[in-house]
Amino acid sequence: MRLCLCACTDTRTSVGASAHTRARAHTHTHTHTHTHTRSQPMAGMNGNLCISWMWCCRLSHLQSRLQDLLRGRVTFSALQLPHFKSSFPLAIHWHHTASKSLKCVWQQHEDHFELRYANTVMRFDYVWLRDHCRSASCYNSKTHQRSLDTASVDLGIQPKAVRLDETTLFFTWPDGHVTRYDLDWLVKNSYEGQKQKVIQPRILWNAEIYQKAQVPSVDFQSFLETKEGLKNFLQNFLLYGIAFVENVPPTQEHTEKLAERISLIRETIYGRMWYFTSDFSRGDTAYTKLALDRHTDTTYFQEPCGIQVFHCLKHEGTGGRTLLVDGFYAAEQVLQKAPEEFELLSQVPLKHEYIENVGECHNHMIGVGPVLNIYPWNKELYLIRYNNYDRAVINTVPYDIVHRWYTAHRTLTTELRRPENEFWVKLKPGRVLFIDNWRVLHGRESFTGYRQLCGCYLTRDDVLNTARLLGLQA
Repeated sequence: MRLCLCACTDTRTSVGASAHTRARAHTHTHTHTHTHTRSQPMAGMNGNLCISWMWCCRLSHLQSRLQDLLRGRVTFSALQLPHFKSSFPLAIHWHHTASKSLKCVWQQHEDHFELRYANTVMRFDYVWLRDHCRSASCYNSKTHQRSLDTASVDLGIQPKAVRLDETTLFFTWPDGHVTRYDLDWLVKNSYEGQKQKVIQPRILWNAEIYQKAQVPSVDFQSFLETKEGLKNFLQNFLLYGIAFVENVPPTQEHTEKLAERISLIRETIYGRMWYFTSDFSRGDTAYTKLALDRHTDTTYFQEPCGIQVFHCLKHEGTGGRTLLVDGFYAAEQVLQKAPEEFELLSQVPLKHEYIENVGECHNHMIGVGPVLNIYPWNKELYLIRYNNYDRAVINTVPYDIVHRWYTAHRTLTTELRRPENEFWVKLKPGRVLFIDNWRVLHGRESFTGYRQLCGCYLTRDDVLNTARLLGLQA
């Protein structure tokens, strides 16, 4: 059991920023308490004596109640001194939260509701609180969809009453509708709560870290036939951005079957399943025997492909190892060493393009976005768009920022090219590699001889959906 004593002045002051609040240009003092009735002093008593008498009675009552609390006779109590608006604006709350051992303090303001709970200070707009009501008339719990017409909510709405019952807040609105919120739900879904939450947990790595982790591959049959095998694979993939499946029959059909286990295949200008050799059948350096520097694919798409699958079906020659670099690890190094450059790379939009005129293939793709893409509320990096081959003319940046951008780009490139950050792997028939194209850069060394590869791109939403259905955070 823990007793929490808190003192708060609950004053709501009108604001004049908008028309709907100017009408309420007066000051409120709001308190939150359980009411305890006491007999009144006899008529004619002097005003000061009256107040003193009431204080003595009330303090005596509080002392008795406190003793009961300390003896364990009261399981929950919210006690407050009498409310004298003009003379005693200070409210004192007692909270007994033995079930969670957490203190809850809340305060109404003119334009928002402030809640302090679970070591988090949260602020909620009243329209937000009304809009997110989960009552049967406002939210369909079967379809998990909102039924309330958000446009029908008064933008100047305020609750008529607020009360706390154990760990549930109740808001009564002017039309009599009651919204209830569990305190933990508010913490989880508040802006302040989300700021502290990582959407997708990751383990950042360089070559040494990844090799020491000894991340296991998953067997083809286990991947296809068991939830455990699929879940283990996805867990590794989400954490490291790469994962392997072993003992796959070296055919395009089996590779396709493997990919469809976790996602729809994303059809692009390269087709659904792609199959290539070094015959330069497409206007891309990948269709040669040349070495490829580290890069992410399809930066020239407005939404780059999320996951790519590689399966080497045959190689009669030497070389051709695949290079893998954790782009998020490199970006983290930039953030630590030059945070202003990290910020610049996350703000400056660039164009990437793919122009192809080979045989019957004619394409001109353009994608726009910064090199580093972060969620604005928690600053979590979720996508790196890095491809020096496909970067178009830089004409989206003012001249006074261009040189700073080149400096920041050089810093990131230096981190990406550090030998200790390079993980080299030899692809071979039967071993299929999945790469998070939003995170891990890939490349290859030059090779000799005849080499066949097949693969595809996967829809990122579907891969993450499969992971969530298996209970993983994604």
